[in-house]
Amino acid sequence: MYRCLIIDDEPIAIRVIRNHLSSFSDFEVVAECNNALEAMTIIRKQPVDLIFCDIQMPQLSGVDFVRSLTHAPKVIFTTAYRDYAIDAFELQVIDYLLKPISFERFTRAINHFLDLQNEQVQSESDRPKEKDFIFLKADKKHHKINLGDVLYFESLGDYVIAFTTTQKIVSKERISFLAETLPADRFLQIHRSYIVSIHKIESVGPGFVEINKKKLPVGRNYKSQLSKLIR
Repeated sequence: MYRCLIIDDEPIAIRVIRNHLSSFSDFEVVAECNNALEAMTIIRKQPVDLIFCDIQMPQLSGVDFVRSLTHAPKVIFTTAYRDYAIDAFELQVIDYLLKPISFERFTRAINHFLDLQNEQVQSESDRPKEKDFIFLKADKKHHKINLGDVLYFESLGDYVIAFTTTQKIVSKERISFLAETLPADRFLQIHRSYIVSIHKIESVGPGFVEINKKKLPVGRNYKSQLSKLIR
């Protein structure tokens, strides 16, 4: 189900879009706003997939509203004016519907949105999947280490120790290599000598991270990244 937000200072225009959308079972209107400032509040509180946005509105225009969004949902402009087509093109909105909006023209815009969604899903499915393991050389063998079992890595000069839930492996490898290789959404470097599994962090204190009841130091240059994780 695609969640839609309608923004327009004309109640009749909102009613037309709502009625058009009611013919498509995969779409629901989660909110209707009379101005862009109200829409900003709604977007902060709940996810929105598609915005139908008027352009000429009081306080903040639709163009300025979309331009202000850091991570904007898909947008379809609905307006009685042709003068903003270039702005719409620059903002990469899905479509530019001129009022009065016919159902046929509205359907073309919806199909364009669905085509883009399908392309995105296809692109994600074609993307190579991230490996869930790494190999580390130790004792003249390459040991397969499941990333889900890793607690943390500790650097000792040219060597690194991998601490997992079941074993400890000492490998002739630099921690800088691991910092570039490990997935950033699962591992975090907290010190020039330590990389930890984010999911294995039990607590964070002043200057340390606790994993498996062991306190690991947090370096001064790495505190900001840890703070972002906590927030």
